[in-house]
Amino acid sequence: MNAFGPAAILGLIFGFMWGIGCSLAILYSIYLGGYRKGVGDSLAELKTERYRKTLARIQSSRNDQGTRS
Repeated sequence: MNAFGPAAILGLIFGFMWGIGCSLAILYSIYLGGYRKGVGDSLAELKTERYRKTLARIQSSRNDQGTRS
């Protein structure tokens, strides 16, 4: 323990926390970007092909779950 010193241990701890925090911030910004794109697609006058396929898949899944209950 004395070979590293308290400053090195604190540096490792804070470095790890900083890295995790930055990773979470990046993932959150990617999530929000996708969310904004999805809302924009849903409000668009002309729906994209991907939007229509995804909506059909969701409705199909909901119908399947409704018949199982």
